Amino acid sequence: MTTNAAATKRPPRIPSRHSIRQLPINLFASVMGVTGLSLAWREAASLLAIPALPGEIFGWAGVAIFIALAVSYVAKLVRHPAAVHAEFHHPVMGNFFGTIAISLLLLSAFIFPHNAIVGEGVWIFGTLLTFVISYGAVQKFLTAPQKGETTLPPLILPGVATLDIPVTGAFMPFGWAHEVVLFAFAVGAVMALVLVVLIFQRLRHFESLPPASRPMLIMLVAPFAVGFLAYTNLNEIDMLAAVLLYFGWFLMLVLAPVVFRVENSFGIAWWAISFPLAALSIASFRYAEAVGGAFLMRMSVLLFVVVAVSVSVLLIRTLHLVVGGRLWRLEGAR
Repeated sequence: MTTNAAATKRPPRIPSRHSIRQLPINLFASVMGVTGLSLAWREAASLLAIPALPGEIFGWAGVAIFIALAVSYVAKLVRHPAAVHAEFHHPVMGNFFGTIAISLLLLSAFIFPHNAIVGEGVWIFGTLLTFVISYGAVQKFLTAPQKGETTLPPLILPGVATLDIPVTGAFMPFGWAHEVVLFAFAVGAVMALVLVVLIFQRLRHFESLPPASRPMLIMLVAPFAVGFLAYTNLNEIDMLAAVLLYFGWFLMLVLAPVVFRVENSFGIAWWAISFPLAALSIASFRYAEAVGGAFLMRMSVLLFVVVAVSVSVLLIRTLHLVVGGRLWRLEGAR
């Protein structure tokens, strides 16, 4: 009897590595990249007379990806709250919660021409969430000491996310929108200045990033590209705008040989390159249109092609991870 009971006793349950628990918060950067490409495509279509339909398809794909990720992450929160808590308080991964708010702001810009009411509603919600996340991030930044080695490019996300409010909402038809946009620009611009200096200092004085994390370096381009878009939505294109754009280009050219290397294997961290490059593409088109010149337009087109190819490859490779079940493995998701 004892032998039979022992034989039929089930082995202890081992937690599966292929679980919603392993869904990484930084995957929301894919929404930023896909939607950013859609907005860049609109800019290219208006200037180059190329078909606008592919850009709209990417935009709706961004909406679908966001909904799928939001539902999945809520399921993770319900089923594995401790995992979400650990991710939120992680010194690096916690910064990626800012990608949720930024994704909403970008989606509002995509949706607005299709349905103004929905676009306005998404922008308002995204703006509120952005302020909440940025407030918490800056408060933590000023009151909780952090290790120097964790001062990495993702630190930009929650603190500088407010720059995306004037990028996507400078023309919102609300009497209060202009002051909100100015407030957001002030917060984002000053925090960008502070954080970029600190991250540069960390990269200068600590050991270099491991290959798997190097794509995050391209995030340093974002404050300058997004800063250009925010500034020029509030002011005309002038010398300060040119400084922001050209330094963004310079930084991209400096970092590209470090990031795009064979030894930097693919992972979800690669989505970090998508939105900064898309924002730089939009900024380049707007500057080339305002200033004129065939060379500037050719450079803008070249960057746009790079963005379109990069996002398409990232999307295909991520779908391959999903289909193969490897997305849920912690070591392949970060």
